[in-house]
Amino acid sequence: MALTLTVLACGAPARAQDVPPATSPAPEPAPQESAAGPQVQTLEEVHALPPEEEALDLYRFKNPVQVESGGPIGGRFSEPPSPKQISEGGGYVMYGINKAIGAAAKGLQKIPGVRDQVQSAVARPPPELTEEQRQRLLRACGAQGDACAAAMPVP
Repeated sequence: MALTLTVLACGAPARAQDVPPATSPAPEPAPQESAAGPQVQTLEEVHALPPEEEALDLYRFKNPVQVESGGPIGGRFSEPPSPKQISEGGGYVMYGINKAIGAAAKGLQKIPGVRDQVQSAVARPPPELTEEQRQRLLRACGAQGDACAAAMPVP
């Protein structure tokens, strides 16, 4: 082993001496200037291509045909949650509790006299003045004349 190290150590300087020295690359010649001015490089011929046709988008317009979602199931069916969705929502115990609360809420809606959570708006009639209020308004407007009487609501 000592012999191998000696041969490698002696051979290394010999190899380093055999390598020729590196030369620096020659600089590129500067563009020659003629009597008319500097030499100008021209580009090759360029062709203009027409724009590509627009791809056909099948979902651009809404389908004018409305399909009824009837049938024996109708709107009552919904896809059950995946195990991942159940685990993210608190597990099967919380899922069961939420289902029970939802069923109880549906049962409460069937009790007579219970109003829905979402109520439609009911417009009330405009307020009307009693005869006594009209007389008082006319006495208060006596000094102002027609301007006050025009603002008075008509019965």
